[in-house]
Amino acid sequence: MKALCNSVAGKKGLIVGIANENSIAYGCARVLREQGAELAITYLNEKAEKYVRPLAEGLDSPLILPLDVEQPGEIDAVFKAIEAQWGKLDFVIHSIAFCPMDDLHGRVTDCSEHGFLQAMRVSCYSFIEMARHAEPLMKDGGALITMSYHGADKVVENYNIMGPVKAALQSVTRYLAHDLGGKGIRVHAVSPGPLKTRAASGIAHFDALIDQAIERAPQNRLVDIEDVGMTTAFLISDAARALTGETLYVDAGFNIMA
Repeated sequence: MKALCNSVAGKKGLIVGIANENSIAYGCARVLREQGAELAITYLNEKAEKYVRPLAEGLDSPLILPLDVEQPGEIDAVFKAIEAQWGKLDFVIHSIAFCPMDDLHGRVTDCSEHGFLQAMRVSCYSFIEMARHAEPLMKDGGALITMSYHGADKVVENYNIMGPVKAALQSVTRYLAHDLGGKGIRVHAVSPGPLKTRAASGIAHFDALIDQAIERAPQNRLVDIEDVGMTTAFLISDAARALTGETLYVDAGFNIMA
């Protein structure tokens, strides 16, 4: 038995979705780096780079790369750079989502075709693409982690079309786990409670959602990005080797409440 079976020391992984120091992806990256993992980090575009690059440099990342999943060839370029740098990959954290504001703020009934397809493309299909590119690099197995939310399971006021999109993402997680399990690649969705991130600020009446979470969660608190990072590190570690296809809630128990 390994002395530190829950260690991620020496593992090499890709982190997608850091926008600033409040991002869930950054919380994951910080915890993983503190535990000895080596990280490749992406930024959305030139505008985002000035915020992300200093964070990535602070994490000693040898690869800091642009990645807009809607731009042809950019996912492929990231994984080619990883192959050239490391020749292998142990984990991917996929923490990106997008929906046009008009569609996010409107009823599901009124969602435009364009808005729905773009939300699915960025938030869900990109995870499939990353899994496909990661598979040949995960020669010794690995872990693929994406981020969901309680609105995938229950109707959450003002979450709107992102609920069905995240439900699709959770289903994709299970099917990827089935596809890749024979190669030792484990796939999970992590479902944090509401967090004060830039992405969450686009949800209408988000402050009310925060207040409700604190009031109704058994622990009577919000989770933070470090809580999510610690859970993610466990899932990536060998201690979680028998787990795959799960959606794990990091929400102070909010999801168990009726």
